[in-house]
This record gives sequence, C-alpha cells and structure tokens, in this order.
Amino acid sequence: MTSEQPDWIAVDWGTSHVRAWAMTNAGKIIAENGSAKGMGSLAKDEFEPALLELVEPWLSAQTTVVACGMVGARQGWKEAPYAEVPCLPFDGKTTKVETHDSRLDVHLLSGLSQMKPADVMRGEETQIAGFIAAEPDFDGVVCLPGTHTKWARISAKEVVSFQTFMSGELFACLSNHSVLRHSVAGKAWNDETFETAINDAISHPEKLAGRLFSLRADSLLHDLGNAEARARLSGLLIGAEIAAARPYWLGMDIAIIGADTLSGLYSRALELQGCAPRCPDAENLTLAGLAAAYLTLKETSS
Repeated sequence: MTSEQPDWIAVDWGTSHVRAWAMTNAGKIIAENGSAKGMGSLAKDEFEPALLELVEPWLSAQTTVVACGMVGARQGWKEAPYAEVPCLPFDGKTTKVETHDSRLDVHLLSGLSQMKPADVMRGEETQIAGFIAAEPDFDGVVCLPGTHTKWARISAKEVVSFQTFMSGELFACLSNHSVLRHSVAGKAWNDETFETAINDAISHPEKLAGRLFSLRADSLLHDLGNAEARARLSGLLIGAEIAAARPYWLGMDIAIIGADTLSGLYSRALELQGCAPRCPDAENLTLAGLAAAYLTLKETSS
C-alpha cells in the first residue's frame, strides 16, 4: 500500500509487457509496477486479473484507469475504435471497459488509422500526444522507431498523415530465422560499417535484396566478423527505410521518440543526410500523453 493514495492510474499495455503508474492530479508519480503479461499472452477474461496484480494495493475507492497501447486492439481487452487522421492524437473519446471489481473505472485510448494508404498505430499516438503537450507549436515529423517504426507528420497539434515500416521486425526475422543468423549472432557492433551500409542503402535501395545475401557470402569467403555483419544488416534496413521515408523528413524539423539505442541509430542515419534530429525521452512522453488524456477525460466528465 502506498502512503499516498493515487487520484488515477496510468497504464501502457503493449504486446509483450504492461506498465502501470499510480498518479496524482498534479502529475506526481506515487508508485509504479509492471509485468510481462502483455496483450499477446492474455485472453479477454485475463486482463482484469492481470491489471489487479499490478494496481490492487493502490485501490481504495473507485479509481480511474487510463490505458493506451495494444490493450485496445481487436485481440485485446476490448477494441477501441481508431480515430482517422488528420486528427488530434487524442480527441477526448475513450472506450470504457466493464469490470467485475467496482474499484476500477477503466478507459482505453483509441489508436489512429489512415485510409489511404492504409495504415494504423496503437500506443505511439499517446507518445505523440505527450510530445505535442510539451511542444504545442511543433510543425514537423515525429519518428517512432521500434518493431514497426512510424513516421508521423504533425501540424497544428494534429497528426496529418503517417507511414509504418517493418524494419525492426525484418531485422528480427532475418537475424533469428534466416541464413543470416549464422553471420549476425551476438551483440557486437561496428559503427563505421553501420554508417557505410546506411549510405549504400540510401544510394541504392533497389539493391537491398542482393546486399542482404552478400552478408552471408562475405562471412563465408572473406571472414566478415559478426560485429560488422550485424551492423551492416541494421544499416541496410534502416537506410532503405530512410530512403523511402524521404518525403517525410526532407527539410523538416524531426523528433525521434523511442528506446535510446534504436533512437541513436536513426538519429545517426539522419545526421548522415544533413538532418539535425532530437531525441526526447520516450517514457516521459508516454506518461505525459496519458496524463493529457486523463485531464481531458476529467474535464469532459465533470
């Protein structure tokens, strides 16, 4: 039990993990907790028990819970309909979940959708909302690197359009389940090789498939080290993405929101193209986005 009872609870519920924060109306974090019970491992009737495992010590009376991420997916606790761009990252609407425990008042945030070209996001819009809350006059592009990297055009506090790239998932598949796994095993890294691969992929993105197999051939014939092979694979995939996303970042103010290591790779790739991206703290932005949604929800319900 916390010494101070929270006014509300913030939850970031992804596919593989869930994190929760006990919050005051003033934005103070009283306590936090997390588990590996992400959306991907739960049936619909298992979400409430998984949430209670994290937050029950914080509950006394009915407490508002604001949750973002894959918890609102079709396979999640309850589907939260997408908001279609162009729109605010949070429009004030939530999807309420019926619970057995009367102390829980659970609200799920919607993801964003784009009809043409077809695209969707869940969770990233909350980080964007937190970023816009901190920089309401921002006009540019937010890059959110991850398994499925998002590039979102922001103007007048709205998400105007966005595009998703599966570069992170491709890296995982190729490094764990393809013939390249023999060449890129381990965590060793070579910055110079990464930068060379970035420039190569941006200059010749049409040669990506051939460049990928050359990793294996160089390992067999020229003793290419695992550090160089892993860095080259990453550079080729990120470089091809940077080339395809050029209409988003060229001449734009760029913010990169993601894990430090991956954000650093994207930042370096863009710096090689003459850009000057910045990397605000991703966790704080998720919490800021959830807080902005809670305050809006509180205002509209009062």
